[in-house]
Amino acid sequence: MNESEAIASPPLTKIPVHVAIIMDGNGRWAAARGLPRLAGHRAGTENLRTIIRACVEFNVKILTIYAFSTENWGRPAEEVEGLMMILEDVIDRELGELHQEGVQLHHIGHLDRLPERLQEKVKRAVELTKDNHRLILNIAWNYGGRDEIVCAIRSIVKDGIPPEEINDELVSRYLFTAGIPDPDLIIRTSGEMRISNFLIWQSAYAEWYITQTLWPDFNREEFYKALQEYSQRERRFGKLSDQGCC
Repeated sequence: MNESEAIASPPLTKIPVHVAIIMDGNGRWAAARGLPRLAGHRAGTENLRTIIRACVEFNVKILTIYAFSTENWGRPAEEVEGLMMILEDVIDRELGELHQEGVQLHHIGHLDRLPERLQEKVKRAVELTKDNHRLILNIAWNYGGRDEIVCAIRSIVKDGIPPEEINDELVSRYLFTAGIPDPDLIIRTSGEMRISNFLIWQSAYAEWYITQTLWPDFNREEFYKALQEYSQRERRFGKLSDQGCC
């Protein structure tokens, strides 16, 4: 970080532990430049490095990114195949550096529809980085919020847990994000105003930040703006404000 960046970014008064991002707008970014959609996805993937570094700089401990939903299989086969190639390329090129920088990789969702070679690469990446603690990076790939809850219910039933023992805490232990605190802040780029089946259970009391900026253009300064907005909010969790108003 240079001196001008330091001046532009005064200390934040409140830092979210866990930030989740719906990385939207890759296709529109590419279309605006007369490029194919996959070019936008590659640009978005390259931008992830910037946000990972920003998380470390601003002391965010957990970052969850929505990379590929269970509904994205309905996209053209060429685009889906291209996204798989991008994921594999990122693992091949970035894993060593991420590991050196202390990033712990997690996958949330299902691996079973990925090519077997790619499944093994994801598993090896998770295993290699499991003892890192500088930043936890959750990659939601082949992930859907409703599917996650259905899977949790099935596992609870399979384990024979009596209905009277089922509560919020128990359900959370059966989610893909078990052991990870719920997101404090969820960012959605490109201006869309919907959840898109992302972290439905975990986002119950998250703060949301919507920006018109497309994901490939969502840089360190844009990320700082989101953190600054978060630091000015009062989180009530369904209770009254500290100022006594409702």
